[in-house]
Formats: sequence, C-alpha cells, structure tokens
Amino acid sequence: MAFFNTSFHSDSLGMACSMNVIVPQRVSSQIGMKSSGGRKQYPVLYLLHGMSDDHSVWSRRTSIERYVADMDLVVIMPGAARSFYTDLATGAKYWTFISEELPKIVAEFFPISTKREDTFVAGLSMGGYGALKLALRCPDRYAAGAGISSVTDMAGFLNRLDSGNRSPEADGFFGPDRKVPDDCDLTKLAIKTAQLPEQERPKIMQICGTEDFLYQENIAFRDLIKSLNAYDYSYDEGPGTHTWEFWDKRIQQILKWLPIRNF
Repeated sequence: MAFFNTSFHSDSLGMACSMNVIVPQRVSSQIGMKSSGGRKQYPVLYLLHGMSDDHSVWSRRTSIERYVADMDLVVIMPGAARSFYTDLATGAKYWTFISEELPKIVAEFFPISTKREDTFVAGLSMGGYGALKLALRCPDRYAAGAGISSVTDMAGFLNRLDSGNRSPEADGFFGPDRKVPDDCDLTKLAIKTAQLPEQERPKIMQICGTEDFLYQENIAFRDLIKSLNAYDYSYDEGPGTHTWEFWDKRIQQILKWLPIRNF
C-alpha cells in the first residue's frame, strides 16, 4: 500500500485542508503485508472521523492500512473539524466541501472510479452521521453507506450540547432557532430516499455498541429503517461503548460488507 498525507486548498472552505489517503500498490518484497494493485481505477471509500478527531485518526487508532491491503480499494480520510459535515450557519460550508468539492479533488489526484457503484462512505459518531447523510442525501453518487456509533438524532445532539453548556456551538450549526433542516435530518432523508426505485437506493449498514450513550437513538433509527422495508439494510450490535476498541473491530466488518465489484 501507499500512504499519502495530502495537503490541499479548498475553495468552498477558503482554507488549506488535509486528508490521509491509502492507495493500493502491487509489491513483491514487502514483509508482513499482503498487497494488491495494478488497476487504472479503484473503488473508493470515504472514511469520516468523529467530532473530537481529525483526518489522521483512523490511521493512528486502527490498522486500516493493513485491513485494506489486499482489497484493491482507495481509502480517503478527510478532515472536517467539528462541522457535522454541514454547511454551518455561522461558519464554513463543510457539506459543500465533503459532498461536492472533495470528490472532484480526489478524482484529480488519485486513480479512483467515479461511478456510483464504486463509491462508498463510512464513519463513526459524527462521521457516522456524515456517512449516512451522504448516502441518503446523495444516493445517485454512493452505492453504500455505513455508520458506527452514529449520531442519528441531530435535534437530540443539539440538546446535549445545551446540557453541556456549549450553547454557542449548538447555535452555530443551523442558527439560534436550532431547527434541523429536512436535508440534515436522517429520519426525513431515509423516508424520502425510500421512495426511489430499488436500484437507486443505497445499501445501508448501521452498528452500535449496546453500552454506547447513542445506543437508544440508534435503535430508534434502526426501527425506522426496518419499517420502511425499502433498503438493503444490515444492522449489528454488541457489547461496547464509544471507544476505539469497538470501532477498530467494526470497521473490519464494514470493509467485508462493502459491495466491491470484481473488475
């Protein structure tokens, strides 16, 4: 594998940004690692971080590079600050960045396929919210989306910020009235996207630890998705809290679940 720590400029954010990128490399003399490679274009996984982290966290706290070594998969790990992958009411346009600008930049820099059937997204916590939002709001561009320990109830999240004395930050997402727009509400997005023809709906996976503080809202979202009876949907849970011990194991599960095509 080749590992890139990439710095670049974002027009939508108006600032320098960073992303870590894993690209297959076919080698024969590397010790202790499998390898793949040789394609002109690869399927791509956008892997999103949580609220307290940055673009480096997946590569520092999991063995993601080793997990994808023989998968013929490019992994893009961008930084998005504490944005919830949203165009902030009092800040930068992170939704525009992550959904529109970043894929174009990635396609210019790296040998990826831009076809929907080769494009996937996953994340944890805030990144789980971002991943599910991307898959449900842009089903024409993502074949699959997976969230681990995801924030699935944005209104509830804003209330938790209030209880934690972070009211200014809560106002910054959608304005002082804190009304979550329909296109940022996972429940409403799931109901809307369920109305598309079957072949146009993304494959969805949801995982949460049974001791996670987000467990109950994940159960509520699970029940909603199941009630729609519209998605190729997988749900799993098990003992675990909001920790990297849980996430490191579960990202391996998601990688096996991805619908990667044989070229």
